[in-house]
Amino acid sequence: MPFRRSGTALVALATLTLAGCGAGSTTAPAAPSGDAPLTVVTSTNVYGSIAQAVGGNRVTVTSLINDPAADPHSYESTPADAAKVAGANVVLYNGGGYDDFMQRLVQSAGGKATVVNVTQLSGLAPTDASGGAAPAGQSSFNEHFWYSLPTMQKVATQLATDLGAADSANAAQFTSNAQAFNAKVADLLTKEQAIGAAHSGARVAITEPVPGYLIEGAGLDDVTPPAFTKAVEEDTDPPAAVLQQTLALFTGDPVRALILNAQTETPTTTQVEQAAQTAGVPVVKVTETLPAGVNDYVSWMGSEIDAVANALNGR
Repeated sequence: MPFRRSGTALVALATLTLAGCGAGSTTAPAAPSGDAPLTVVTSTNVYGSIAQAVGGNRVTVTSLINDPAADPHSYESTPADAAKVAGANVVLYNGGGYDDFMQRLVQSAGGKATVVNVTQLSGLAPTDASGGAAPAGQSSFNEHFWYSLPTMQKVATQLATDLGAADSANAAQFTSNAQAFNAKVADLLTKEQAIGAAHSGARVAITEPVPGYLIEGAGLDDVTPPAFTKAVEEDTDPPAAVLQQTLALFTGDPVRALILNAQTETPTTTQVEQAAQTAGVPVVKVTETLPAGVNDYVSWMGSEIDAVANALNGR
C-alpha cells in the first residue's frame, strides 16, 4: 500500500555532537581493515544508489529504507539499524525533518562515523508555503532534496571526499566516480532546462511539494493552493474551499499537467487526479524513493524528467 505522510517537515538542522569538517559532513571516520571495503549506511535507497555510484566496489552500502511503501517520517528504527550505523564508516541521510530516525541513530552511535547531512550540505534557503523567502522564525524546507540536481552533485562530491579520507589508497577512484556521476547529473540538468526553454512558465498542479525542485529547475509555475499541498502532506483534509480552488485548476483554462506523488494516495488526491483525467490534463506520477527493481538514481530521475517533458509536449 502507498504510504501517507504523517506531518510537515520543518527545518531541523541537526546539531550533531561530533566535530564538524565541512558543510553537511561531520568527520571522525573509522579506518578500514586491510582491503575490506568501507561500509556506508544511508536512510533511503535514493542516497544508497548515489553512495554506490561514488564508492563502486570499494564500499558496501546498506539503505535502511528500501520498501517504496515505507515512510521515512514515521520509520521506526530497530536495534539492527543501530548496529549498522554504529559500525559504518560513512552515514548519509537527508535531514531537514525528513528522516529524523537517522539523527537519533547517529547520536546513539557515539560519533565513530563520518556523517553527511544533506540539508546542511545543500545550502538551500528556507521558503514559505508559496516558495518565497520565509519570515524569520517561520522557515521551512521543501526537504525533498533529491529533486535538486545541483544538491545531488554536492552529495557525490562530499562522499568522494569523505570516502577518500577513510581510504586514502582509493581516493582517486572515489573522485573519478563522483566526477562521472556528476557529469550524468549535468546531462539531467540540461534535459530539465530544455523543459523550461520549451515551456517556460507553464502552469502545473501538484499534490505535494515532492517535485518542487524539479518544477523550479524546469522553469514551470506551480499554481496549486499552498493550503492544499500542506494538508495532503500533513495527512489531513484540505478545507472545502481550498479543494474547490484546486479542482478549478482543471476547468476553463486548465493547467498543463498534474504532478502527483504516487506514494501518497488519499481520497482527496484521487479526486484531484480524476478531475485532471476528465479534463484531459496529463498526470505525471513521481515517487520519493526508488521504485521496486530500480537501483540507479540517474536513470530514475531521468525517467521522471522525461515524463514531465512528455506531458507538456503532449506525448
